[in-house]
Amino acid sequence: MKTVLCFGDSNTWGYSPDLPRRYNENERWPMLLQQHLSPNYRIIEEGQNSRTTTLEDPYAPGKKGLDYLLPCLESHHPDLVIILLGTNDLKSRFNVTASDISKGVARLVEVVQKFEHAFMKSPPQVLLVSPAWVFELPTSMEGFTGAEEKSKQLAHYYQLRSQELGCHFLDAATFIQPCNIEGIHWQADQHAKLALKLATLIPTIMR
Repeated sequence: MKTVLCFGDSNTWGYSPDLPRRYNENERWPMLLQQHLSPNYRIIEEGQNSRTTTLEDPYAPGKKGLDYLLPCLESHHPDLVIILLGTNDLKSRFNVTASDISKGVARLVEVVQKFEHAFMKSPPQVLLVSPAWVFELPTSMEGFTGAEEKSKQLAHYYQLRSQELGCHFLDAATFIQPCNIEGIHWQADQHAKLALKLATLIPTIMR
């Protein structure tokens, strides 16, 4: 059995942009991915609303991904970790550049790559996913002023970090778009797109 940990934010958790609910197990991408892969794979959902990479949110404690990643690895001993974070780092209150955000997510990659346990032959592999763009719209969620332009720069820097660290890379913005009314979260058809893409990619990583 090969275990895949999906470590992300609200777009991994399944936050619906147009209805006050969480997508169900037949809608959100990690569970769709489970359905597309063979029974030899076990998908672990680890999405959290407002999760950042390494930034401490003064208004929402407990959201820093770096603090939770190591305990999560120790709980699940995954063979592959998919890291899909960075959107919340775009919030204007953090005032960081796209390059800074990529360095934050690189810290998470390093935690995974350095994780060792006597029961594991080697550390997990990492697939670093650069998030979809954010759209600044009149109805966009509060707190993302200036986020759209930064979001368009993330893939460049994420790819640089993946090359430096020797991990796998995927640019979600090439095929995923947020809701064109809300601007941050993905509609169900976008979850389906990501699941299909990953279902094709993962077997090539975990041979």
